[in-house]
Amino acid sequence: MTPADIQTEQRQLELAVEQALESARRLGAEAAEVSISKQTGLSVNTRNGELENIEFNKDGALGIAVYRDGRKGSASTSDLRPDAIARTVAAALDISRYTTADPCAGIADAAELAWDAPELELCFPRDLTPADGIELALRCEQQALGRDPRIKQSDGASFSSNVGIKVYGNSHGFIKSYAGSRFGLSCMLIGEQDGDMQREYGYTSARSFDDLWTPEQVADEAVTRTLGRLGGRKIGTTRAPVLFHPDVASGLFGHLVMAISGGNLYRKSSFLLDALGQRIFPDWLDIHEQPHLDKGLASAPFDNEGVRTHERHIIEDGELRSYLLTSYSARKLGMRLTGHAGGIHNWRIASSGQSLEQLLQMMGTGLLVTEMMGQGVNIVTGDYSRGAAGFWVENGEIAYPVEEITIAGNLKEMFAGIRAIGTDVETRSSLQTGSVLIEQMKIAGQ
Repeated sequence: MTPADIQTEQRQLELAVEQALESARRLGAEAAEVSISKQTGLSVNTRNGELENIEFNKDGALGIAVYRDGRKGSASTSDLRPDAIARTVAAALDISRYTTADPCAGIADAAELAWDAPELELCFPRDLTPADGIELALRCEQQALGRDPRIKQSDGASFSSNVGIKVYGNSHGFIKSYAGSRFGLSCMLIGEQDGDMQREYGYTSARSFDDLWTPEQVADEAVTRTLGRLGGRKIGTTRAPVLFHPDVASGLFGHLVMAISGGNLYRKSSFLLDALGQRIFPDWLDIHEQPHLDKGLASAPFDNEGVRTHERHIIEDGELRSYLLTSYSARKLGMRLTGHAGGIHNWRIASSGQSLEQLLQMMGTGLLVTEMMGQGVNIVTGDYSRGAAGFWVENGEIAYPVEEITIAGNLKEMFAGIRAIGTDVETRSSLQTGSVLIEQMKIAGQ
């Protein structure tokens, strides 16, 4: 798609939203909101030097929520013809007759909307053919398979190119849209040594094709990670410091996202209830949200309710400064919304200044975690228990790979027990952090 094509489609989708809102008003809705998310893209998959599949996608749907007498009705359609939209609006209104009235339901207040939404540089369309994607995926595989005899085969490489358009409007007269692009290249390898087989991967993701890693760089990461897993051992149960590699450290803060999200708070199902203003991390730790970064993977001028996104400190000097609230959860809690309908926007976790090598020296003897398995996290209590793999570290040096272990603790204690965060920041995520060193955790082995 060219920039002109994208602008034309944005305007057409805005007109569809406008029509849906007008139908809702005409049919008696007291308030309504309409959103459309449309995706156009290409994905290519290869395996062991052969093309496996090519997929083209062009899909999207219009969703509408109507409110009448405190009751909400929702419906959606992928057919954007005027008569189909009108039928969808009528269906939503009919559904609202059977729902329970809720005083907290409704669209966001007009004063909170992104009337002055910033223009962000998020869309970098590139005219790529399937042959381009095939060449990149095959090159990535070829580079990886020729590096080391222990790399036995590829478990697949993939390339993807995608352009998406988001449109939101509501009965305050607000209709806005923006477009974004996303490109990705990845490779999965299988390695073998002395009968031990392991699988690992490398990948790159960016808004702009020009910002992707080269196939050689992706291959380098895939090979290094796969070879590092070979020869894994089991260790005995112990208590020791744990260093989370950036690939998995972002997951720790993902649990924070869940714990301070409005839905869990008003349901009283979070271990951080009433924690606003309290110190939950060491006093040097900050988490800064920056939703308006050009090319940011999670940048957005407004959230899924049309609310303007704002730069803010989530954690400052170790203290929790903000919950993550939609209009509904804010009303339930008697607080002001924060523009987080649909998720977070580019979190940056402050580093304490050490490199990965320095963190290993700080840890001395302990566990470097590079892979997590399972979902053993209880957001209500903060109890944490997950399968892990990585490397055992002795005297600040990686000694050998380890596998089939479980690490356990409590998130509240783990957050408070963070000793340091590295400068080796993982930039391929909406939640960017370096390696995280935690004072001590239980490690269950054989």
